[in-house]
Amino acid sequence: MSGGMEKPTHLALYEHELCPFCMMVRQATESLPLNIESRNILREPARQQELVKGGGRGMVPCLYIEFSDGRSEWLYESADIIDYLRRLAAA
Repeated sequence: MSGGMEKPTHLALYEHELCPFCMMVRQATESLPLNIESRNILREPARQQELVKGGGRGMVPCLYIEFSDGRSEWLYESADIIDYLRRLAAA
């Protein structure tokens, strides 16, 4: 990818509909040409456990980023998630 940004193989957003920061991320990125899986921690309680185990914190929104070599990253903070996804879409 241009700009030195590594392309992930999978993106998943841990979120729920009552979270205003989650809504902000969804609204800011809905028009981006990215496939982002929604993992709702209220509708699927096991997702909350995944989030804590993988990312170390239970807060949402959290973007799970998986790469082809098996590495993964957990990105918290709505502004950081929006910035990352916009840069990824533009790369």
